[in-house]
Amino acid sequence: MNLNRFCYLLLAFAAIGSLFLPYPIVIWFLLANILTLVIYGADKMAARKAWRRVPESTLLMFGFVGGWPCAILGQQLFRHKTQKQPFKTYFIISVVLNIVVLVVLSRFVMLDGSSSLF
Repeated sequence: MNLNRFCYLLLAFAAIGSLFLPYPIVIWFLLANILTLVIYGADKMAARKAWRRVPESTLLMFGFVGGWPCAILGQQLFRHKTQKQPFKTYFIISVVLNIVVLVVLSRFVMLDGSSSLF
């Protein structure tokens, strides 16, 4: 199994697993952030050793689905993807989109009156 498919498989397991736990959105963001940090580290190691890399689209997707805080941490910690354009621009756009989705979702949950997701 290639690294990209493995990344998405882990993300799917995190999504499914978080549904069965209390506070699924909180658990989802925790798991997405941990996975994102691990993937940034694995991609940096692959870059150093000339191994097969994680596609930038996968790194961006992990940031978009909620892993962007640890993506920022991983970028600084591993010195990875900090200068590369257009990745940097796409990353910022994905962070803004994720925040917009969170705000809309939180407004929807508040208007609905149920807060079981958070």
